[in-house]
Amino acid sequence: MRTCVARTATAVFLTTTALTTMAAPAFAQSASGQPLSGQEADALRAEVRELRSRLEALESRLGASTPAPLAAAAAPGTPASPAPAAVAAAAAADTAKKPADETAIAWKGSPQFTQGGKAFKVKGRIQADASFVSAPKGLEDRGLGFTSEMRRLRLGGEGSLAKNLSYKLEFELSDNAVDLVDTFITYKNGPWQVQLGNQNAFWSLDELTGDTSGSVMERAAFTDAFNFERRLGLGAQYTRGPLMAQLGVFTDDPSSLANSSDGVNGGDENNSYSIDGRLVFAPRLGDVQLHLAGSAHWRRLGRLADSSTRYRQRPYAHGTNTRLIGTPAMTVEDETMYGAEVAAISGRWWGVAEYYHLAADRVGLSTVGFQGAYGEVGYFLTGGDSRGYKGGIFTTNAPAHPLDKDGPGSIQVALRYDWLDLNDRDIRGGTQNGYIAALVWSPIQYLRFNVNYALMHYTGATALPSGDTSYNANVVGTRFELDF
Repeated sequence: MRTCVARTATAVFLTTTALTTMAAPAFAQSASGQPLSGQEADALRAEVRELRSRLEALESRLGASTPAPLAAAAAPGTPASPAPAAVAAAAAADTAKKPADETAIAWKGSPQFTQGGKAFKVKGRIQADASFVSAPKGLEDRGLGFTSEMRRLRLGGEGSLAKNLSYKLEFELSDNAVDLVDTFITYKNGPWQVQLGNQNAFWSLDELTGDTSGSVMERAAFTDAFNFERRLGLGAQYTRGPLMAQLGVFTDDPSSLANSSDGVNGGDENNSYSIDGRLVFAPRLGDVQLHLAGSAHWRRLGRLADSSTRYRQRPYAHGTNTRLIGTPAMTVEDETMYGAEVAAISGRWWGVAEYYHLAADRVGLSTVGFQGAYGEVGYFLTGGDSRGYKGGIFTTNAPAHPLDKDGPGSIQVALRYDWLDLNDRDIRGGTQNGYIAALVWSPIQYLRFNVNYALMHYTGATALPSGDTSYNANVVGTRFELDF
């Protein structure tokens, strides 16, 4: 490599010397009053142009403008030719222009490669939890108490194949299984977007907001109890100003569709499908970002109606598999859900509330309905920080004063009330009222630490030895998460 650079530098030196040497006689002849003939002048100009072209090519290979020593290469007493300066300027301009096929590399938590209309970025996520659920006195359940787990390990990539065509592929290790997460291709053209693959079926705001963008460790209780999940399907989105409309048709999650067992649980017999839609109005009034939305969902379970369906929920912490409230097994043929969302962001403050209702049509029995809701208010303790919002969901902003620039990072606190009711008609699944306090510290972008406390109050829950079904449980949860 050094030999190549030395040879190239020598060539540049000799070429520049030749230029100045050829320019010297011309200057001398002019000074003596004996001008060149027109033919000689044209020939000389042609040679100079050719030498300039060669010099530019050599300088572009060096990746730099003309070295300083070349300016002194002319013979002593010979007037300097303007050619080297002009060539250097041209070479610098050429160097500044990157070829269209050159790959640019940027850092966004991981390397991002771009080339023209194409791009690729490695994605990953690490979440590790430790939590403690205090068991009510007399309740013998070894699933409660202290638990720890790798909540999520995710790896994948995203990018673009052309101007309007992009993709995303993610695998996640969770609950001792490897699952497809966001895995789809997306086509965008003006206000329209069409997405095909495994994706969220336009659920609630809390479900659609990324788990590394949330203000508390676990989403609203109804999102888990009502079996919100990513499903394979086709979704379309139209955006115009503050309005956004979403509509899609979905089947089931890939793991269910790939089940190799025979019978009702076999993936080859799973013919369930759903139609899901969401409408968002998100105007900005001065410094306040508003969010008003509603969603509706209808699902035909098909062959799955021959199996059992349950709606139940953990005591906030995911590390335990214990469910203190839940419905008995039911045979459900159709599900109808609708939800309402309202949120606002103003500087360091934000507030959000949602309500969801599920109607389950049982085979041969009356329809039963269950419901859930939550309300939350939050505040950033650090100046300059605010909650992000884009595309009808909350997002994460980089800390205004990160730790690596002598700042404290961003610190946010939130209070949430979470309610779930699984009682209706002859079904007595119980109710859960959660009072949650959360602290999130993000020292730098992509890294967060969470501490949560939740007081869970139950009625109609798993009975204690005394027969009592109304009691409290205290939950403390911690998490560190790296997302890139």
